[in-house]
Parts: sequence; C-alpha cells; structure tokens
Amino acid sequence: MEETTTYTAFVGHQRLVSADLRTMLRRTKEHLGASRDPAVLLVFEDKTGRQVDFDMSGSEAEILARVAPPPAGPGRPKLGVVSREVSLLPRQWEWLEQQPQGLSGTLRRLIDEARKRAPGAEEARLARDAASKVMWSIAGDLPDFEEASRALFAGDRPRFEALIKGWPADVREYVQGLAAPSFVPSSS
Repeated sequence: MEETTTYTAFVGHQRLVSADLRTMLRRTKEHLGASRDPAVLLVFEDKTGRQVDFDMSGSEAEILARVAPPPAGPGRPKLGVVSREVSLLPRQWEWLEQQPQGLSGTLRRLIDEARKRAPGAEEARLARDAASKVMWSIAGDLPDFEEASRALFAGDRPRFEALIKGWPADVREYVQGLAAPSFVPSSS
C-alpha cells in the first residue's frame, strides 16, 4: 500500500493545515489570498520534517503544475524502481559484479537486510530527525529550545515534554507528534 505524503503549513506559530499536497496548497493559497497577515509561512513534509518552499503565485492549477513530479526517467517506474547514480570504490564494484543477483539485485537485498535488522531504531532515528528539523525551523527562538533539543536526542520524553510545555499549542503538538516514535523503546 502506497503512503500518501502529507504536509503541514504554519503561519507564524499557528498551524494552518495538515493534509495531502493538493489540499494543503489549496488551503494555503486561500489563506494567502484572504489574509493581510505578514507572519511567515512555513510548510513541512510531515514524514521527514523537511521544510518545503512552494511558489504560491498564480492559480491553483498553475501551482500544482509546478509541483507535479517530473516524467519518469530510466529504471522501471511502474514497479517503483528509480535509476540513480551510485559511487563506489573499484574493489566494491568488483565484489558487486561477482554476485549472482547482479548489481541492482545485490544492492536491494543488502538494503532490505539492513532495514530488517533494527526497524524500530531506524524509525526512532527518522522521527527524531524530523522533529529536530521542524524545531530548528519554527521553534529556534522559543524558550528552552536548546534544552528541549538535547532532551529529544537523549530520548528523555518527560524532560522534552516539560521543556516544550510553554510553547504555542500548535507548534508543541506538531513537534510532539513527530517526536513520539523516537521515544518508543527499540525492540532490538
């Protein structure tokens, strides 16, 4: 099952919308058209915490056309296979070339094995990184930011939540939601 990428838009410290790309862009465009609020608009990709900038000029159709994925390149796009460049040392290429599954098959197998070894730890790291990115972008000027960041990376949930308790509700709730999986003890 394919996961839909969701985004959250903030105007200042107030959450405007959390939704799929099309809905988020439409609601954000509506807000910008109706508001005289000079507050900064920040948009985050929820899974990664990555801040994303969109050119909000023009109609909704024009905005969506600018963010449409590029046409599929080399690889097997219908299977979800995307071709990209990999840089390896000559000895690593030699080893890969000797594998019976071929270069791509061996790399896919190695990656899948690594992901299976400690899935909880990987999920926790990704959640912590996403929360940290958002915190740096939107909460860097809030009280106890640095200590909250330390508590996040130390895995100290009670301290983290106590430190962000005084933050604006929308920011606090969003960051807590992103960080939550990072505090779950790993099963490995």
